[in-house]
Amino acid sequence: MSREFDAVLLAGGRASRVQGADKTGFTSGDATLLDRAVEASVGARTLVVVGLRDGRVPPAGALLTREEPARSGPVAALAAGLDVVEDAAPWTLVLACDVPRAPEAVQALLAGDGDGDGERRDGLLAVDSGGRRQPLLGLYRTGALETRLAALRADGPLADLSLRRLLDGLDLLEVPVPDELCADVDTADDADRLGVVRRESDATG
Repeated sequence: MSREFDAVLLAGGRASRVQGADKTGFTSGDATLLDRAVEASVGARTLVVVGLRDGRVPPAGALLTREEPARSGPVAALAAGLDVVEDAAPWTLVLACDVPRAPEAVQALLAGDGDGDGERRDGLLAVDSGGRRQPLLGLYRTGALETRLAALRADGPLADLSLRRLLDGLDLLEVPVPDELCADVDTADDADRLGVVRRESDATG
């Protein structure tokens, strides 16, 4: 990636549809889903993991933080991640830790901006074959995120706000990414379909 960027990996969430299990420890091939997200973030100036559960071995060199209150949604988690970065890079990669093919998905996202249009906007994010935005697979101008978060904070707490609220008003390039790359693990059926083993492991990359 030619742009200077930080990476904020969202590892928390209620995971209610997998009985509250820690999805970061699910395995895809010989790696955990956390490993895959870290691999997708190679080159980040600062790597932040938000909401990593107690007992999980953190990635080397990563900053760890949590949203307050715990499990209060992706907007609060992203804000917590940005808050711990000093000397922020111009861009921030935002990625959920439940995408088995995260490295390929990020490559496809960036390749979709071949003409550099995204650099003239507030960012770029993946969309699947149904046109659904995947905001937790996106590269955003850090300043644009901070401006929107400041506006939301002025209206009240960030807890349980939707990502749609955060991204409202941002000029974003939508990049089609194949479904098999951007698919995430929301349910046990998703895990089975994607070849993800639903056991927890403390292995990290």
